[in-house]
Amino acid sequence: MERLFPAGCFIDFGPLHLDSSGSIPPSHRIHGATPAKLRAELRVLCPRKAGVYGMVDSNGELLYVGKAKNLRVRLQSYFRKRGRPAKAGKIIRRTTTVVWEVQPGEFAALLRELELIRRWRPRGNVQGQPLRRKHAFICLGRRPAPYVFLHQKPPKTALAVFGPVPMNLWAGEAVRRLNDLFRLRDCPQKQEMIFPDQRALFTLGQPGATAGLSNVMAIPPGCMRFDLGSCLGPCTGTCARRDYQTQVKAARSFLEGKDRAALTNLEREMHLAAAAQEFERAGVLRDKWRALAWLTTRLDRLRETRQRLSFAYPQGERWYLIHGGRTIRAIPAPHDRESALEASALLRAIYSRLGNSELLESYEHMDGVMLVSAWFRKHPGELKRTLAPEQALAKCLKLTAGNQSRAR
Repeated sequence: MERLFPAGCFIDFGPLHLDSSGSIPPSHRIHGATPAKLRAELRVLCPRKAGVYGMVDSNGELLYVGKAKNLRVRLQSYFRKRGRPAKAGKIIRRTTTVVWEVQPGEFAALLRELELIRRWRPRGNVQGQPLRRKHAFICLGRRPAPYVFLHQKPPKTALAVFGPVPMNLWAGEAVRRLNDLFRLRDCPQKQEMIFPDQRALFTLGQPGATAGLSNVMAIPPGCMRFDLGSCLGPCTGTCARRDYQTQVKAARSFLEGKDRAALTNLEREMHLAAAAQEFERAGVLRDKWRALAWLTTRLDRLRETRQRLSFAYPQGERWYLIHGGRTIRAIPAPHDRESALEASALLRAIYSRLGNSELLESYEHMDGVMLVSAWFRKHPGELKRTLAPEQALAKCLKLTAGNQSRAR
């Protein structure tokens, strides 16, 4: 069964996604029928440099992709039986070919590792796999009566999109609580919405309608949420369009982080209920508050990351152009007029897109955002080396002007 659906035969790592030229970085490989032979080859040929590596079995399947600050030290650790993880031993027993690719530094190796995992999807890798960690977006939309819903691929008709967030029970609970809090519907799209200003003169076919009545319009029965007061009931014909849109705007303001009064009020009610020894009511309010607090914390972190992590990051002979936490491109550090002009054009093209909607991409990019965020959290001193977009652009213009003056 293992070879019933074989993986693609591995040839090389492939082109570097961050390099617009599409060039394939040089890689090196060694072969050995046994771990002992592989280890002997590694000692001679593997460099002590940062990079990525791959383990390939006898069938040509890429089993595992990893990164290392020191390739030789990292790869030799697979052959030490004492102290190595059981997973490493299992991988090396199946490996007949080791491939590595040198990178300029650890940050470059991290980005390349994630790219290769997403491209080849090796069985031995868990983190970075596009199908193993599911994310979804919090969407506000679906006319004529918008509401909050979860979707892995946001529809273009959505009024607003937030996230992505992990697609788990917390996310589903938060969406349910949001619709309750702002009294928005959550019924299927096929459910007819009836606002007072669009009700028909006759309501034949509706429950309670009476033939021949032209002035009396029957009101369709609402659902349990309408009866409990957690939905305005736009399907009943008793809710004005203006009133419903007011609640939609309030929900959007809450998700955008502009008005969190609803969450503050919920927390205050919870404490008051507990103080009055109304423990059952306090427990219900606590569950609502927990789900909404979880969501607001997630969205605030994403918002902060997108605002804080937008800059050019010089690393050796490269500039990594990071926008909204995503590494968009890696370019050679500008050193003459031609490279400075190319860098200037790219900087303007990337950093002119400052709107939130421009930064909302597929959830597949979330691992890349988390990688960048974790890197600068672990190495806060590296932030001092970054260049704000306007600083990077000024540096390029200065270089261009300097070369022009020398040419005269």
